[in-house]
Amino acid sequence: MTAPHPQALSSPAVSVAAGFDPVRLIETYQAGVWRYLRALGCEAAQAEDLTQDTFLAVLQRPFQDISPAATAAYLRKTALNLFISQQRRAGKVTAVEDVEELDRTWLQWAGNDDGEALLDALRDCLQGLTGRARMALEMRFRDNSSRDEIAAALEITDHGAKNLMQRAKHQLRECIQKKMK
Repeated sequence: MTAPHPQALSSPAVSVAAGFDPVRLIETYQAGVWRYLRALGCEAAQAEDLTQDTFLAVLQRPFQDISPAATAAYLRKTALNLFISQQRRAGKVTAVEDVEELDRTWLQWAGNDDGEALLDALRDCLQGLTGRARMALEMRFRDNSSRDEIAAALEITDHGAKNLMQRAKHQLRECIQKKMK
């Protein structure tokens, strides 16, 4: 994920209040905005583009960094609006029943650190899986391998691969929930 080009931050269209550091803003909140967009359903490249657009949009108008929570909420709202506008222009309709519920769920899981603690818990919990279970999940979610490919690599049946991944995801879910309490 890349930050907006530094030259873009010094262009005449960007409004920067005295004492305000746009680079710090981006460094602090960029990962959280990107993760939020991914949670909304954006592909990685789309989330990167919208993350950059979010910061450019925020920096093109007067901005006051009141508090970390308020800034994060403002950036998420801006990102959500850009995502909705992009979906409309593309003729795609994505139903988001309750944006407030989505935001509450995001805050519950991501917390005030934009998901860093959750990612640390996931990494720890992944280490608790068997090698085969970890390999199956990595193949599925990192490499986008099919269940047939996973089954072949592990020398098990398609159904066996499905069961292995279900058990592993259940184990991860329970482990993460314990760590996050």
